[in-house]
Amino acid sequence: MKISAEQKLGNGNRVILVKRATPNSDSEREEYLFQELRELAKAAGYLPVGELKQTRYPDSKYQLGKGKIEELAELVRSIGADKVIFYNRLSTTQLFNISEICKCQVIDKFQLILEIFAKRATTHRSKLQVELARLRYEIPRARAVVSLAKKEERAGFMGLGDYEDSYEQDLKKRIARIESELESAEKDDESLRALRHKKGFSLISLAGYTNAGKSTLFNAIVSESVDVRNMLFTTLVPTTRALDLGGRKALLTDTVGFIEDLPHWLVDAFKSTLNEIFLSDLILLVVDANEKPEMILLKLATSHDTLWDRIQGVPIITVLNKVDLVDESRLDSIMEQIGYMAPNPVFVSAKKGIGMDVLKAEIVKHLTPWCFCSLSLPNSEEGMSILSWLYDEGIVHRVEFGEQIHVDYEARTEIVNKAHALLGPKEV
Repeated sequence: MKISAEQKLGNGNRVILVKRATPNSDSEREEYLFQELRELAKAAGYLPVGELKQTRYPDSKYQLGKGKIEELAELVRSIGADKVIFYNRLSTTQLFNISEICKCQVIDKFQLILEIFAKRATTHRSKLQVELARLRYEIPRARAVVSLAKKEERAGFMGLGDYEDSYEQDLKKRIARIESELESAEKDDESLRALRHKKGFSLISLAGYTNAGKSTLFNAIVSESVDVRNMLFTTLVPTTRALDLGGRKALLTDTVGFIEDLPHWLVDAFKSTLNEIFLSDLILLVVDANEKPEMILLKLATSHDTLWDRIQGVPIITVLNKVDLVDESRLDSIMEQIGYMAPNPVFVSAKKGIGMDVLKAEIVKHLTPWCFCSLSLPNSEEGMSILSWLYDEGIVHRVEFGEQIHVDYEARTEIVNKAHALLGPKEV
């Protein structure tokens, strides 16, 4: 293998990427998943200097065949790699056995995702969530890790330090402490969510496969400038901003992206963050329309699998992003293939600002309907005060001043009822 000057520099981040494919699996999909591993490695700050693939059923001891593992060890030595990253989920025994032969650290995709999340965690809560995910990942492996570490006197195996028989209990105590703190934060979220609803805000969330363009769309629709990079898991801490819907008050939240085979312990750890999606009034599910239909379907399926059991009938608008890169005829063909997985489709280009008005109109269409009424206010200081309040709480379509102030008005049912109550029986 040819090694570039950049690769020779090293700096402790040189990695070899490995993936085992099941016999008869789709080769194009396998290549796509390997590309995802490359992007994950890049997002974690690694420099891939070598790749290894094998098609076979998993080996219980090494994941790959013994001969392929020895080939991997030789590649590590010849290139001078610092770490090996497997796409496949590895058992504790497999991690240990492979690291013994390769003489370097070995991790799998899920540990890699944890590393990325740890790098991106900037708030106290997100750091707690990352720690909780790491502990839940370790719990089922704890006894095996202790056993292997003691057997081989490998105190630093998997970077977990010296072990005692109490290690598993220590993990459980730390998990309970973090869960308690996060549950308290969730109660605060519920109170804030209830307050926002009381103030008349509809809660809308952006969701979708990681790197689908959610943050770019967020910037385009709310005129913001949150961090946008061509990198997986750019958004870890949710960002919420006001969204102008022609008088209707809404809050839009940009959230963490999904990824295929996202393990339950990671979803559970980030429950308080993902609740921004699960407990929304409306979900904008963003997909990249410039990908092949097979890949779009794969990502839609992953997103629906993550959402479906938790959203309890919340409406979904499928936002097909990057349509400026897709010919209209090709877009029609794509929709024929993915339409059954894409409810309420809207076509946009967040980067070019195309389709924003259409998207906003579709959002209003799927929000809880408001009541329309005509009100007559006294043409007095009291009437002007009520009119000002009406402007704050809903949409004033028409105002006509005379002996009385005639108002055509649209708002939530409770606001309309309150307006009638304020005006009393004289209001017509």
